[in-house]
Amino acid sequence: MFSLGPECLCGPGSGLPGAFGYTLMENKIAIRECRSLEELNACVDLQREVFQLPEVEISPVRHFVVTINAGGFVLGAFDRDELIGFVLSVPAFLRGERAFYSHMTAVRQAFQGAGVGRMLKWAQRDRSLEQGVRFVKWTFEPWKARNAFFNLEKLGAIVMEIQPNFYGVDYASASSGGRPIGLASDRLFAEWHLESPKVAALANGEEFEEPAAPKLEIEVTPDWAALVANDAAKALAEQERLRAEFEAAFARGLVVRGFRRDAEHPKYLLY
Repeated sequence: MFSLGPECLCGPGSGLPGAFGYTLMENKIAIRECRSLEELNACVDLQREVFQLPEVEISPVRHFVVTINAGGFVLGAFDRDELIGFVLSVPAFLRGERAFYSHMTAVRQAFQGAGVGRMLKWAQRDRSLEQGVRFVKWTFEPWKARNAFFNLEKLGAIVMEIQPNFYGVDYASASSGGRPIGLASDRLFAEWHLESPKVAALANGEEFEEPAAPKLEIEVTPDWAALVANDAAKALAEQERLRAEFEAAFARGLVVRGFRRDAEHPKYLLY
């Protein structure tokens, strides 16, 4: 799960200190670990506000407590003493090495677009590297261009896998405006290799260009919410097209390494 604004305007390269000294001075926003039950309860409440999922799908405080005691961590973004965002990192063992599974990142709607999501993710990277972890993984919806751009171009993640109907049909009710339209919960798996050349460059506020041209482009609708609201059948057809194109591309060994943001024709870039 991932809920962020279209633009995250602060973080590395914006004059902010690294690790746990991230502070957005003009808004007095700071990143720190959430450990108390009060802070973890605030994370649960923020889930309800941001994701708008059925109550049965909300991760309870117990889930956060167990995650922390199993070696994971929760980073919160605070406006003074108010929790306005968090990222939950679950300990994992992936591809033969220690890793973190980034289960969810949430930012309160009033603060989306202010750079809070980017601050949380880069702080997550710092915290992971401090623990000797160099690999973080999470999922996101293939049809959401804003999240794709953030994950691939702002953070430097790559994608090598798609899982059809990962959580079951209509799991993410917010994606369909709360209407059951038979939407499958297809997910792309973002792989964040924390010391890769692209991620390292972005962490230092530098630009990064792939050394070669993409071998394939997969176009995505620029406004998924509007498509679902106006033509549910077309949205389902779009979902099937994306699933088929990604499956064919990954079968060829291609890797998603970038995303071209375009008002009318945004595209995934595969190499």
